[in-house]
Amino acid sequence: MELRTVEELMDLLYACRGTRDVRGRGGVPVDAHDHALRTAALLRRGRPADKELQVAGLVRPVGRLLWPGEPALRADRTADAIRALLGERVAGLVRCHPGPDAPSDDGLLALRAPDEEACAAWFDAGVLEDWRTVLELLAARNSRLGMVD
Repeated sequence: MELRTVEELMDLLYACRGTRDVRGRGGVPVDAHDHALRTAALLRRGRPADKELQVAGLVRPVGRLLWPGEPALRADRTADAIRALLGERVAGLVRCHPGPDAPSDDGLLALRAPDEEACAAWFDAGVLEDWRTVLELLAARNSRLGMVD
């Protein structure tokens, strides 16, 4: 599967609402939609110029909907699904979970702390629609770059 439009991606992100398979501290289930919004908001505060990093934190949960029974392959398949739309860097960040075993890539290191903090932090991270413009800008930029190749 390959996501071709921002609208398709937004639909999947909205559909993540109520999915509670992300584990917070102490094993408490956390809503995947809210976790993604909080992660992206924390990344926006910490790295305001790095839109690709912010979007990587936002889009990671769509794999849970696309491949619910395949957790081992989910990150790779999610990265493949968004690559054409959002670009190689976002796909690479989505592919590598920001855990302690992740490669020491600057983007992955920057993604790890907000990802963990978003499981325990409870604050108003805005709404998904706030991210539409950023997603559209990345998709447009990636589309132009794809035409050059």
